[in-house]
Amino acid sequence: MLHGREAEQERIDRLLEAARQGRSGTLVLRGEPGIGKTALLNYAAAQGIPTVRGTGIESEAELPFAALHLLVRPGMALVDGLPGPQRDAMRAAFGMTDRAAVADPMSIGLAVLSLFAEEAADGPLLCLVDDAHWLDRATTQALLFAARRLDSEGVVILFATRTGDHGFPATGLPELEISGLRQDAAAALVDRQAPDLSPTVRYRLLAEAAGNPLALLELPAVLAAESPSAGPNPLPLTERLRVAFHGRVGGMPDRTRTLLLLAAAANTPELGPVLLAATASGVDLSDLAPAEESGLVRSDGRSLTFRHPLLRSAIYRGAHVAQRLAAHRALADALTDDADTDLRAWHLASAATGPDDTAADALEATAHRARIRHGYDGAVAAYERAADLSTDTGARVRRLVLAAETAAETGRVDLAGSLAERAAAQTVDPRLGARLDLVRATAAFGSGKPRAAHRLLLGAATAMREHEPHRAAGMLSQAVHTAWYLGEAELAEVSALWAELPLDDADPMAPVARYVLGAIDRRYTVPLRDAAADARANGADSPRDLVQMCGAGLVVGQDDQVTELVAELVAECRDQGRIAALPSLLFFRAEAEFFLGRPREGKLAATEGLRIAEDLGQTHWISQQRSFLCYLAAIGGSDAECENLAAAAVVEELGGATAAGAPWTHAALGLLDLGRGRVESALTRLEPLTEEPARHYVIGLRALPDLVEAAVRIGAPDRARDALDRLRAWADTAGQSWIESLAHRCHALTTVGDDAETGYRAALRLGGHPFDLARTQLLYGEWLRRAKRRIDARVPLEQALDTFDRLAAVPWAERARIELAALGVGAAERPADGVSARLTPQELQIVRLAARGLSNRDIAAQLFLSPRTVGHHLYKAYPKLGVLSRNELREF
Repeated sequence: MLHGREAEQERIDRLLEAARQGRSGTLVLRGEPGIGKTALLNYAAAQGIPTVRGTGIESEAELPFAALHLLVRPGMALVDGLPGPQRDAMRAAFGMTDRAAVADPMSIGLAVLSLFAEEAADGPLLCLVDDAHWLDRATTQALLFAARRLDSEGVVILFATRTGDHGFPATGLPELEISGLRQDAAAALVDRQAPDLSPTVRYRLLAEAAGNPLALLELPAVLAAESPSAGPNPLPLTERLRVAFHGRVGGMPDRTRTLLLLAAAANTPELGPVLLAATASGVDLSDLAPAEESGLVRSDGRSLTFRHPLLRSAIYRGAHVAQRLAAHRALADALTDDADTDLRAWHLASAATGPDDTAADALEATAHRARIRHGYDGAVAAYERAADLSTDTGARVRRLVLAAETAAETGRVDLAGSLAERAAAQTVDPRLGARLDLVRATAAFGSGKPRAAHRLLLGAATAMREHEPHRAAGMLSQAVHTAWYLGEAELAEVSALWAELPLDDADPMAPVARYVLGAIDRRYTVPLRDAAADARANGADSPRDLVQMCGAGLVVGQDDQVTELVAELVAECRDQGRIAALPSLLFFRAEAEFFLGRPREGKLAATEGLRIAEDLGQTHWISQQRSFLCYLAAIGGSDAECENLAAAAVVEELGGATAAGAPWTHAALGLLDLGRGRVESALTRLEPLTEEPARHYVIGLRALPDLVEAAVRIGAPDRARDALDRLRAWADTAGQSWIESLAHRCHALTTVGDDAETGYRAALRLGGHPFDLARTQLLYGEWLRRAKRRIDARVPLEQALDTFDRLAAVPWAERARIELAALGVGAAERPADGVSARLTPQELQIVRLAARGLSNRDIAAQLFLSPRTVGHHLYKAYPKLGVLSRNELREF
């Protein structure tokens, strides 16, 4: 029976009932130690739903996927039935295969989602995770990835974690703060458990325990032993509980305390290693009996569980240092199986009193294995500890470099920077220095310091150019990215260094360099698809080496080829599990799809990219995706949505006014004002895009026609002159007809009479992207109407209206209707995109994949959903589309 937890139990009951109806849910229980989180998990487990359970273990927090293995072990028989990449990833994560397979937390998260859905196929499933603050980081990422994608599987996940502990960042998941019991409930618990307390002790207990159930149960003996006149104890409640537990342990026999210390040092429920270590100390299982009889521990002969984590802490911290060291040494000696190699390495490290090459070598090997399994955080900790234990300076520096590089890969830029500084202070090797500069550059860029990152990258590339030009080329490729956020001078500097690099034509980076160098000057060199094919033929690491080419392709204006390449790279990322690269690629896809007249596809890509970026904490791409969605809202005339997204894209934690998405927000708000006829405001918003560094961004180029139109419409053509000159120069160097069309349109806007008509007709003859072409038709129709050529004006205005309606560009459609009404022509509104407009973005994405013949499992793997969620969305989409089965989706 739980006292005073009716509200919490009701919340859990609602989740479980929803699961019985096929709806999934997640809840994070937060509270101080002893507050009753585990009791609530036990309550949930007693409600008759099949349950899997896992617990974070402090000593295994550096072992990648350790906690996840314990959690999913009951369902491992279903792993072989998962889609191939998910099956291979999970087996690789748990060291169950020698095959090379991607085992990053996001791929594992998708596999966990699929596994839970399979386990819930015949009824609901409850997943309980206790002490989530002690989960290893890889397990945390995988479980959060799965939890955020639960939908219609009938799965409930309950996490229990400590308040104020940032080791379990459950952003976006519902939380329930577990506070102390009400006074009446606390009194009822005390009276049931300790009915013989004196009134004085009872009063002090209720006051000092503050409703903490564990304190209410454990402190009575401590308080009874204190002087009745003693005042309130100054120790924090958690420390008082440790004292109480240590006092109970102190009364145990010596052999029992020895066994408890070994168990506390092992900090694993597995009893086998503890008993092996105990044998060397002359202790055996029978010595556990006094602790079991007193309720301090529970054991079934195979595993051992402490009454509370604070008890383990009290035993370990209460022992002398020499006793703790001896316990770790005994455990290391007992762990001889290959499966225990990593845990043995950490016990060797814990037993070391100074530099110890044996422990250092073991930890370095552990780190290498963790990297292979994509357990980067565990690898960082192992490399760093191995460095601390190294007797040789060279080995110490090498391990620090590996720790710094691994931390940078996992996005822990602050730690990466500090490790790099430590290593740099101990070496004069220029090549190691260059590797460290690359790490420090990554840290600087991640901290919002692109200029510092840029200088470091250039220095590192210069140091490597003679001996390792391929590696230098990779550094310069990153320097292009940093330079793009700084200005023309920095881009020119990178371009010059790259041009001088002694890079062999057969090097994989050579075709990439040629293409990107051309894009820096907005210059057409070769078709993007040819450059990518050449890089792959040379052995490029695709997709990694080709990502930068997608952004470069948009600068050159090869939008159709960007969609082709980015589709290939996205597919490769999904197949290879390189999920971290998806937000950038999906952003490029979103841009290209919109430019080509497919805004709904652009929104799908940006929405997916935003969700993954938020999962990974990629602030740069969170800002970019939000700002692009802001731009789409501007196209549709959704003022409130546009303004909200603009604000969300430049919040302080994303960089504020200098956030990566800021230029897109300027363009979006400017376009919204322009479409609504607020031209003065539009020009004010758009003019920052003419300044460094935004002027050479993709959106800085694409917004040039908007700026020209706004300036002309308020009667200030001089403010459009620079934009028009840059647009003409871009058209000349890029060699794309659609850019030349825009240049003709803008020239027409700034002239009168026959010159204006010549410009409009040239622009229409060259064609262009749908939204751009429709705006040219609108401007030409407006010009013809003002020239009293009413009959001629009708055709381009009706063409423009048709496109604006199809694109759901509401403000622009309204402008076209107003112009047609002035001609005496009525035009009814029509739904955008036909019947598919009734679908949500996710329904549309699923329907299109289903129409291509993909199964629910295939779709789920692509979209990071469970198959049951895919089926649920298809079920909702069918009536909206007026179809009865999957076979009828072919036309969509």
